[in-house]
Parts: sequence; structure tokens; C-alpha cells
Amino acid sequence: MRALVIVHDPGSLPTMVGDRLQEHGFELDLLPLTESLTKPHSDVQFPDPTDYDLILPMGAVWSVYDDHVIGSWIRRELEMLVQADKAGVPVLGICFGGQALAVALGGASVPATENQVGWYNFESTVPELANGPWLEWHYDQIQPPPGSEIVAKDQSCVQAFRLRKNLGTQFHPEVTYDHLKLWLEGDGKAEAEASGIVVEELLAQTETLIPEVRDNTNRFVDWFLAEVGEFSIFAPDRPTGEAA
Repeated sequence: MRALVIVHDPGSLPTMVGDRLQEHGFELDLLPLTESLTKPHSDVQFPDPTDYDLILPMGAVWSVYDDHVIGSWIRRELEMLVQADKAGVPVLGICFGGQALAVALGGASVPATENQVGWYNFESTVPELANGPWLEWHYDQIQPPPGSEIVAKDQSCVQAFRLRKNLGTQFHPEVTYDHLKLWLEGDGKAEAEASGIVVEELLAQTETLIPEVRDNTNRFVDWFLAEVGEFSIFAPDRPTGEAA
């Protein structure tokens, strides 16, 4: 099986989500759109989504509506996500990717009423999402498409929506300690501090939480593949033939 990972900027890597997909036998095909945060424009062409079994649009430092900054690639990406939905190719959009998915399906991405940076818990109708905490780092929020099911939310915004074989998240299930440290080495440190975060405390908290977060992410990915993407999957640590 093949998964197309849309890497909007160099720090938007699939990490723990990608690890779990690989454990289930997916080959990850990374599509980097930009070389650096200072060069957001790209003439990269998106492939036919039907060449893949799964599409995974990752996060980004920009907003979906920043087309004057990031250029035409966001329009090309939205068109590809529409094609994927029509063809029944499962899509898991994370943060910016979730916002782009919402826009492609008829919803919107708008400035957040409350910025969220750090570890949060939220309510969910799905047990695999209710275990938190999950990492948040966003200044925009999802307005779900018509007909979608809101599967997670908190007092600030919708945290996850589901529509057909699509799932968009506002939170980051993929982030590892090293991944977060990479974000904080750039402009992320100033952003975190502007949100009242003590960077050293955030890193220490993350290091403590990562074993639990990895388990939560694995359950989340398993649920997405089985229930949303409708894949026939088995847990990698169980004997072949024993259903997950």
C-alpha cells in the first residue's frame, strides 16, 4: 500500500503517524512543497490521488487562506483533495492539512477565537481520541464541511471531523520530542513564548508524555484506517489472522 504524504514545509513531517502507517505496511511517498519557510511558493505538481491508497496532508506554518503568501499550490492541493474524495481515496489531514481538507469539502478555515499551543485534552465521541493529551499548535480553526460528523471538540474549536473516507484534525497526533524541539529552534520559540509557554517546561512535559502519546497515536491511526478509511488492518503486535 502507498501513502502520499504532503509535506508543506520542512518541519511538517509525519513522524509518529508515519511510523504507525509503516508498521501496517504502507510505503510513504513524501511530496515536499517548499525548500524553506522563506520560500513558500512552489510549482510542484500534485499526482493523481488514485495512484495512492491514502493521502496524508500534514501541517504548515501558514494559513490555508494565505494564497497571496504561499502562491498557487494551495489551489492545486485543494483540487487534488476534491478528486481524492470523489474517487474514495481516504484522506487524513492534520492541522493545516485538516483545514485544507475542510475547505476542499465545502467547509472553511478561519482565524481561531483562541490560539492553542501546548498539550490539551478534549471531548470526543471516539474512545481512541478521548485519551489525550494531544499537542496543539494553531492560530486558525476548522469550520467543518456540510454533512460532516464532529468527532472531537473542546471549548475553543472543532478538533476533528469526519466525512465519508476523510478525517481532518486540528491537533497534532504525529509530534515527537525531537520534532517539537525542531519547531522550537526556529520561529516556534518566540511563538510559544508569546502564548505564555515556558519552552523548557514544554519540552520537559513532552519528554514525559511521549510514551503515552505514542500509544494514543497508534490507537488513533488504527481507528482511522479501520473505521474511516475502511482498510482491513491487523495490529502489528498480534499474530496474523487475529483481528485488531
